[in-house]
Amino acid sequence: MTLIFDSYDLAGLQLPNRIVMAPMTRARAPEGIPDDMTVLYYRQRASAGLIISEGAPVSTEGRGYLFNPALHTAEQAAGWRRVTDGVHSEGGRIFAQLWHVGRLSHTSLQVDGRAPVSSTATRSATAKAFAYDENGAPAMVPVSAPRALATDEIARVTQDFVRAAQLAIDAGFDGVEIHGANGYLFEQFLNGGVNDRTDRYGGSIPNRLRFLLETFDAIAAAIGSHRVGIRISPFGRLYDMPAFEGEADTWLALAEALAPRKLAYVHLSDQLSLGCEKIPSDFSAAFRRAYPGTLIAAGNFDKASGERALQSGELDLIAFGRPFISNPDLVERMRHDWPIAPADRATFYGSSGAKGYTDYPRYQPAALPQDADVSLVNPA
Repeated sequence: MTLIFDSYDLAGLQLPNRIVMAPMTRARAPEGIPDDMTVLYYRQRASAGLIISEGAPVSTEGRGYLFNPALHTAEQAAGWRRVTDGVHSEGGRIFAQLWHVGRLSHTSLQVDGRAPVSSTATRSATAKAFAYDENGAPAMVPVSAPRALATDEIARVTQDFVRAAQLAIDAGFDGVEIHGANGYLFEQFLNGGVNDRTDRYGGSIPNRLRFLLETFDAIAAAIGSHRVGIRISPFGRLYDMPAFEGEADTWLALAEALAPRKLAYVHLSDQLSLGCEKIPSDFSAAFRRAYPGTLIAAGNFDKASGERALQSGELDLIAFGRPFISNPDLVERMRHDWPIAPADRATFYGSSGAKGYTDYPRYQPAALPQDADVSLVNPA
């Protein structure tokens, strides 16, 4: 008996299967607003049990990459309404991922060329932003030096997330995911090797968790905790996230803090496919004990490994990223053990038109010969 194709009750939202389309930046919206291609892209993939959208910046301050569809204006929300209508018309479900990159930005993306904001004034030494170069052309450029948010500014950023969440619900999303993973703003506060603050948002584990938990609570108060998920990347090393003392204790403290909050889910981002080390297996078991709610993970799963994780009780839902790029019908391909098409890495980000975005075909099984004995096909 398999579980991966079984339905699942996600805090009252009925999912038709346990396959999640992971959030993936595609940088395909030239004006920062979902367009016809965005609508088609998500609609094509609506057979996923749940779609989590690409990261949608909650403010101009929060963006670190050009051409991402954002979620902080009425016009952007109207564009996303067309996406959610398209997904729902195909029987799908979709959450919006709410995103603030923090220090992983560039002055050319900020209002009036201001410095990006973070928990710290320390610049990431290796990270790059997709911004404008010295000639005004889109390019990957080293991130700019950030400034540390003042203590009394942090509530403002939380309110940016609340407004984006409310816009998301107004735009027809079934819920939202707070992006707390992969080296972005919330992880810049969570990571004790980056967060060098001396106020109530720095130092101790409870202080470093405070910003994320306050933001979750504020969003939950606005739209309901059952509509809010959180994505995190324990032991993540992307974008100069260093190992730090008390690292496991930090993540387990977060699990314990989230357990009574009745959120939709926690989504673990394993960075193995991004060239980082895998989350330690003993830690995963400890996290599962501390957080008994719905748990999703993404990170190099295939049908077999995803099924094993479900059968063991390690996870409740399995997220797939890159396979959904080149297989809009991934669920059907997995269900029937049809071939999984490879994706063209050169068109992952920022290309124009349909190529590598909406032009991947659905699988067409070979037609039966006209004289085939159909009684042998799918026998009872």
